[in-house]
Amino acid sequence: MGIKDQFQDKAQELAERGKQAVKGKDAKDEASQRASQGRESAQEAKERAERELRARTERGRDA
Repeated sequence: MGIKDQFQDKAQELAERGKQAVKGKDAKDEASQRASQGRESAQEAKERAERELRARTERGRDA
C-alpha cells in the first residue's frame, strides 16, 4: 500500500467519523428540543391550573 492509499484510507475514516459525530449531535439536539417542549408544556399546565384556581376562588368569594 502506497502513501497515497494510506492518506485516502485515513481521509475516508475521518469522513466517516465526522458523519457519525454529526448524527450524534443531531440526536442530542433533537432530545434537547423534546425536553424543552416538555418543560414548556409543564409550565403551560401549571399556569393553566393557577388560572383555574384563581377563577374558582373568585367564584367562591362572589357566592
